[in-house]
Amino acid sequence: MEIQWRKSSKSADADGDNCLELAECGGEILMRESDNPDVIIRTSRAKLRAFLAGAKEGEFDDLA
Repeated sequence: MEIQWRKSSKSADADGDNCLELAECGGEILMRESDNPDVIIRTSRAKLRAFLAGAKEGEFDDLA
């Protein structure tokens, strides 16, 4: 099965190598950096949902 990676339309780099990509595979959420695609982080939907909620509330703004 081929993994269908998705990236944000907000990715700033014109050549597409400056972004995070997400995919769903076998019930897991996968994340990788487009410029280092061999390193894949696996997580659950619940963990990603909690992270996104914190990001939307600005909990990580000091890191950007």
